[in-house]
Amino acid sequence: MSLFDQLKGGLASKLGGTNVSGILDHAMSLINNPATGGLPGFIEAFKNKGLGDIVSSWISTGENKPISPDQIKQALGSDKIQQIAEKLGISKDLASQHLSDLLPQIIDKLTPNGKLPEEGKLGEALSLLKSAFLKPN
Repeated sequence: MSLFDQLKGGLASKLGGTNVSGILDHAMSLINNPATGGLPGFIEAFKNKGLGDIVSSWISTGENKPISPDQIKQALGSDKIQQIAEKLGISKDLASQHLSDLLPQIIDKLTPNGKLPEEGKLGEALSLLKSAFLKPN
């Protein structure tokens, strides 16, 4: 079983009946939002909220530190979580829980050597990652 198959299986069991593609789309749009500086801006937002050691662990080659749903709300803001929840038809708590499960895995896979992807390559990497998460077994 490949690493992506393991991640996908774990993701499906954690997300239950939630639209996996939808939550992935939202997570990836948070990471690749040019208005907030893309991946570097996303990481900086976590650092500015006192979560630098957590997000840095996702980038490093070591083990990923977990992040709680409350810390996700702290980093992204309650309004952003509410928007995602409304679009997916789930509660804010469930949206932040799903993001706390997904974001460490996504950032980890985008930075396999402990380095951010080259400028202009993030969109391509996210597309490949999404297709790997969603491909049928």
